[in-house]
Amino acid sequence: MKRPSVWILLLFLALGIAACLPHGSDAPSSDVSFALADRPAGDPTITAGMPELADTTPPVLLATPSPASATFTPTLALSPTPGAPACLSQGGQVRRDYLLDKRLSKPLEYLVYLPPCYQQQPERRYPVLYLIHGQSFTHEQWDRLGADEAADALIAAGRVAPFIIVMPRDRLWTSPRDDPFGDVLADRLVPDIDASYRSLPDRAFRAIGGLSRGAGWAVHLGLTRWDLFGAIGAHSPVVFWSDSSQVRVWLKDIPPESLPRFYLDIGEKDRPEILESATWFESVLTEEGIAHEWHLFPGYHEEDYWQAHVEDYLRWYAAEW
Repeated sequence: MKRPSVWILLLFLALGIAACLPHGSDAPSSDVSFALADRPAGDPTITAGMPELADTTPPVLLATPSPASATFTPTLALSPTPGAPACLSQGGQVRRDYLLDKRLSKPLEYLVYLPPCYQQQPERRYPVLYLIHGQSFTHEQWDRLGADEAADALIAAGRVAPFIIVMPRDRLWTSPRDDPFGDVLADRLVPDIDASYRSLPDRAFRAIGGLSRGAGWAVHLGLTRWDLFGAIGAHSPVVFWSDSSQVRVWLKDIPPESLPRFYLDIGEKDRPEILESATWFESVLTEEGIAHEWHLFPGYHEEDYWQAHVEDYLRWYAAEW
């Protein structure tokens, strides 16, 4: 009996995987990210020293959501230091909002975390941290990972100054050239937040970070709109392929005294393509003589990994605030 072609078997396997994957840009169940995510299929071109990656790698479910019953528990107790305002023990609050922009087919939804005592101290202004979720997740991801609980505990313990967190939703999985999310965030969301909340409207008090594809956005926006952001956090970063030839140019275009702070981390057992993407970007920073913090931690490309480091991330973002 003649054996079926290997290509036929692969085709059936691919169809089976596709049937199991979430459909549509709103599916929140997993992170279907690619190293250099927007690289054109079959494009053999390697630019700017980017490592060669296989073009035919099929989509793979990379991130495993934390169990629905899992609750993030900060390592620090929510207990203010002696003499601190009582409102610190009450924690902050998370608000839901959206904005309309003709460049987007649907409203840009976002969450806003307001720190403890925000209402009780109306004269105080705050730094702002923008956190972007991973591919096929929503703006709920950072909240589910415990960013607000970790911030509450760190602020109550006096380890960091109070700050605002904005968590916007990206609905498309295309490159920055085809996804207006980044432009809307920079042109509309940042000014709207500064107008609606008591922020400190200065790049020294504004940071941007993300995980997986969201980290790619953080790198893209942090370098192209360095006038807005003084710090960039890239957690398990997936650098956009369309950005690869521009990264060094963007870095050189930033005045040396205005270079953002950089934090990069990734699990040592992450997908090889994503490890290559992260280490490539880290090597560019090293070769250009740009100071940065780099961590290769134990772990995979999954929510358990990011949740385990949420407090580390927030400490770093707020270190100079």
